[in-house]
Amino acid sequence: MEKDSHSKESTGILLIGHGSSLPYGRKVILELAHKYKERSDFPVEVGFMNVEKPTIRTAINTLAKKGVSKIIAVPLFIAHGVHTKQDITYMLGLSKPREDAGYKKLKQEDIKFEGEIVYIEPFGPDPRIADIIGDRVEDALKA
Repeated sequence: MEKDSHSKESTGILLIGHGSSLPYGRKVILELAHKYKERSDFPVEVGFMNVEKPTIRTAINTLAKKGVSKIIAVPLFIAHGVHTKQDITYMLGLSKPREDAGYKKLKQEDIKFEGEIVYIEPFGPDPRIADIIGDRVEDALKA
């Protein structure tokens, strides 16, 4: 049976974190990934843009080994910036590196994936984030 290009079996999710030399950021991203995996039927991998491993390209290659033909790349960022607009798109194989990028000097792993990569928007001003802010303020007022 041939897989539909939009089926859950042929689509993988790549959650993209910034990466940090401090352990907290990695822990949060991995916890979010775990929580998402619990409610998803998609194969899910995490890739980091900077410092942490696995890298974005390693995560893409891991999803490719799982047989996906489409990857939805989800930047775990609130808003667009140079990383989401230029650096991550390069690491996804969707654009050229920016001229002043330090990673141009680093050897980037080759992407061994020939399918489609759909790069979606950062969270933005989603009202659910405003709800979280409100909950945190209420918690602080009760403390």
